[in-house]
Amino acid sequence: MRKVQRLRSRRSRARRPSAPLIPETAPVNRLSYRSFEPPIPRQNHPDPLVSVIIPAMNEVGKIAAVIAEARAVHPATEVIVVANGCRDHTEMAAERMGAKVLSFADPLGNDVGRSVGAQAAMGQILLFTDSDMVIPSGELKPFVHAVQSGVDVALNDYTGPTDRSPVHRVILAKYTLNSMLGRPDLRGASMTAVPHAISRRALQTIGSEILSVPPKAQAAAVCRGLRVEAVHRVEVGRLNPGRAAGGDPLERLVLGDHLEALAALAGERGCRGGFHDGERRRSMVR
Repeated sequence: MRKVQRLRSRRSRARRPSAPLIPETAPVNRLSYRSFEPPIPRQNHPDPLVSVIIPAMNEVGKIAAVIAEARAVHPATEVIVVANGCRDHTEMAAERMGAKVLSFADPLGNDVGRSVGAQAAMGQILLFTDSDMVIPSGELKPFVHAVQSGVDVALNDYTGPTDRSPVHRVILAKYTLNSMLGRPDLRGASMTAVPHAISRRALQTIGSEILSVPPKAQAAAVCRGLRVEAVHRVEVGRLNPGRAAGGDPLERLVLGDHLEALAALAGERGCRGGFHDGERRRSMVR
């Protein structure tokens, strides 16, 4: 049988040039943060309404994103980063983002950065957040809006899980303090948790130093008649990095802060914290 060789015609196929992904006429803004919103300035406002205070320690990987979200809460915003004991380039990254950086060679200790930042703040609203979690600006704005509407201390309405047995001792301490303050409606809302915001009036009333012990600052705010409200819920428990093995390393510190707040409350309202003694006649057993 005769083999028939089939020849395929070779047609020259000129390849079409691939279309550019972005038309040449379209403007390209590689530095934009949100293309659907007005550009966010990369420097602090000269006359800020809002001061965002961010304590930071070795957070070079997150600080830029934290600052970007903080700066977007209001057009007239200043961002203050309190860099304490950093061994990386956190300060450099924060300065590159236009933040005011207060740098300390040694760690300041828990929450002391809030007091330091508050002393340097120029805004009428002070918003506190942390550098170890990126909270979207949309979750931060309700705290600013609450203070604008007349709230002096705008708390995160996050109370932590109460359906576990046993309930975490820090959660119990928060509920106890609010109950002793006559504010059980606050449940476990606390200045210990971020984000929260305070008014300039609150800062002038309770002072900046007391902010380093958040439960004590909260007790002082309530006792001095400031308007304290839980205004918005942010699930910081899901945003926080994993706890160290063996439990919460800050548990004993936070419990001590609440004991200090209760001691201050007893000193101001009496040994029973303002609660009456009923019909007891204690003099009969002395």
